[in-house]
Amino acid sequence: MKTCAVIGSGVAGLASAIRMQNKGYQVTVFEANSFPGGKLSTESINGFRFDMGPSVFTMPQFADELFELSGKNPRDYFEYERLDPVYRYFFEDGSVLDGVNGREPFAREMAQKTKDNASAVNEYLRKTAEMYSLTDEVFLHNSLHKKRNFLTKAVAKGLLNFGKIGAFETMHNANKRQLKDPRLVQIFNRYATYNGSSPYLAPATLNVISHVEIERGAYYPKGGMHSITKALVKLAEDIGVEFKFNSRIHEILVSKKQVKGIRTENETHAFHTVISNMDVYNTYHKLLPKESKPTKTLDQPKSSSGIIFYWGIRKTFNQLKLHNILFAEDYEAEFDCMFNKKAIYHDPTIYVNVTCKKTPGDAPEGCENWFSFVNVPHNSGQDWDVFIDEAREAVIRKVERMLGTDIRPLIDCEIVFDPRVIESRTSSAFGAIYGNSSNNKLAAFLRHPNFSKKIGNLYFCGGSVHPGPSIPLCLLSAKIATDSVPS
Repeated sequence: MKTCAVIGSGVAGLASAIRMQNKGYQVTVFEANSFPGGKLSTESINGFRFDMGPSVFTMPQFADELFELSGKNPRDYFEYERLDPVYRYFFEDGSVLDGVNGREPFAREMAQKTKDNASAVNEYLRKTAEMYSLTDEVFLHNSLHKKRNFLTKAVAKGLLNFGKIGAFETMHNANKRQLKDPRLVQIFNRYATYNGSSPYLAPATLNVISHVEIERGAYYPKGGMHSITKALVKLAEDIGVEFKFNSRIHEILVSKKQVKGIRTENETHAFHTVISNMDVYNTYHKLLPKESKPTKTLDQPKSSSGIIFYWGIRKTFNQLKLHNILFAEDYEAEFDCMFNKKAIYHDPTIYVNVTCKKTPGDAPEGCENWFSFVNVPHNSGQDWDVFIDEAREAVIRKVERMLGTDIRPLIDCEIVFDPRVIESRTSSAFGAIYGNSSNNKLAAFLRHPNFSKKIGNLYFCGGSVHPGPSIPLCLLSAKIATDSVPS
């Protein structure tokens, strides 16, 4: 039986392990931490439980597929529900908008509360759906790095309709041209942050993200996001995958341009195939020190990162939903500060995720667990201790202003993540959560492929390689990578 090592137990690493085991390989997953999941992990403190990373679950069919491939019923492992509304949006003028589920309901909701009529919003969403249909098979389900994948009807259709995918216009310009209300423009601009980019730089093609969330649905897994990790680990174990935790890989062993195995601190292990779920930049720089590096790809501008305050709050807020956005008044200035000045904006947009709204046991009675996230630049040597203090004060001021409650005395406990912690915990280079940014029109073509062009039997998965970050794209990266491995 051929053997395969998977480096890292993030969602893409777990998916790769499951797929390789089903291909007939004996798979071993090596995880540096004592727990699985990578960014999709959990922590508890003082009776409060927090999902530490991704908090929005879309395209659940890609997770379900792993169970079906293994001959299992996914509902025996985890369950999820469709959200409505998906988000609640708060603005400095005091207005509150709900991002409801579905094209028609969303259009009606925005027509009632913004300057845009339902037909304009409907047409906007129709165009994003068309962009998705033109790019889905070409960019998301296949490697962009194999010539044969360009000789398909889907590619031909995409090329014939290239003008419709917004590659040469920024997200902001496209949104401002099609919509009147600046709040609605801001809502759609925000989807650039899903891959750590700026809507004032990233191509309008990324507006397809809104189609996925609004029309195809956002979901909440029963028990929280970490239940996805638990379900995938259980499935992997059930079909024979072996896990080695507290096992940091020090080197991928290569001889005559072929993978031979891996080296931990104290041992070497021979493997026929290696799949790295570690950030591709760190894979090359830390695990392949003797090999040439694809610098053109690795040295692309990095995505944003985050400062996250995991707060136990001794109060319940009825005005909050599961997902909440408290918008900056000057959105463009916030992104300019992040990407050009590499600093913390004084009035940041805040994302507040409160999972106890769906899983009451995540907080003590009468309390809430707040995942309070601020987009920040990746680590390039800033004084993060100062930035954390500035961000904490900015978040408290904004929340108090917008929710009308003094929250400082309500904070029972706190865990803080910044780019340094994110890199240490998840091996994301420079703490850039999403790998490379998408702040140029060629970014989709500049992500590292899911296989090595120079080292045989070496493959890559996860948010830092094609097709990109987010749970569904990471799951697709695992599919593309493992489909490239000979049976």
